[in-house]
Amino acid sequence: MPSPIFNLFNNNRQSGMQMPGPFGNIMNLMTQFNQFRQNFQGDPQAQVQQLRQSGQMSDEMFNRLSGMAQQFQQLLGRR
Repeated sequence: MPSPIFNLFNNNRQSGMQMPGPFGNIMNLMTQFNQFRQNFQGDPQAQVQQLRQSGQMSDEMFNRLSGMAQQFQQLLGRR
């Protein structure tokens, strides 16, 4: 017997509705990330290095985004 949470998630997904609150935000973020990952081409490290060298990404921005990426990896259970 499926749980009520599973039913809520499944019904919202099928109807195109977003789940309310923080869980909905996380699910939206995961969807966007998966779309980005599928469309990304090239070497991510090389692209970040190019952004830093060109000045499009500051060291401060790199450090902030790097910290966010580490938190995101922990959320996904990857280290």
